[in-house]
Amino acid sequence: MLFADICDQLATHGYAVLHNVFPPSMLQQLLDGITELAEEDFKAAAIGRAQDQQVVETIRRDKICWLNESMDFTLDYFTWSEQLRLAVNRYLYLGLFDQEAMLAYYAPGAFYKRHLDAFRGQTNRKLTSILYLNPDWQPSHGGELLMYQGDETAPFQTVEPRSGTMVIFLSELFPHEVSLSHHHRYSLTSWYRINDGMPGH
Repeated sequence: MLFADICDQLATHGYAVLHNVFPPSMLQQLLDGITELAEEDFKAAAIGRAQDQQVVETIRRDKICWLNESMDFTLDYFTWSEQLRLAVNRYLYLGLFDQEAMLAYYAPGAFYKRHLDAFRGQTNRKLTSILYLNPDWQPSHGGELLMYQGDETAPFQTVEPRSGTMVIFLSELFPHEVSLSHHHRYSLTSWYRINDGMPGH
């Protein structure tokens, strides 16, 4: 039922904001696993693709760590996200064939300016999901996700990065940004991709 509701919201609005999708025990498992990662597992986030990637601190200041199923604490998450991929393919025929998952850490003072996860005709990312892992988040902590429609300057959706909140949206449709964070902030992002014939995919 949950996946059908998600697909219905994606078909109707292009996005869905969900709360309490995962049990607290699973969120705690993810958070525990994240806090056990070594500092060297994280690197400064870059912008651009492939050989054009560069670190530009005026655009984004988070640090990232790529996740995979060899990390025991991620197994339940990857099981769920595979079910999501199959459901979206079944309901919406998007042809999603795999995903890449990334943990983002925003230290106080970090942000990510407005951007798109995908550009039409230039990428194979079709669906984005973001899971927040911040159990003690307060409004004063900042770090909200701001979502925009097209070229509009005012966000139509502001999502507080509370633990257990999840945002899923069509990657090509919604410019978004992360407002200035005043507290330690974690998010787990998955991009679901299609096979568009690009070399290496």
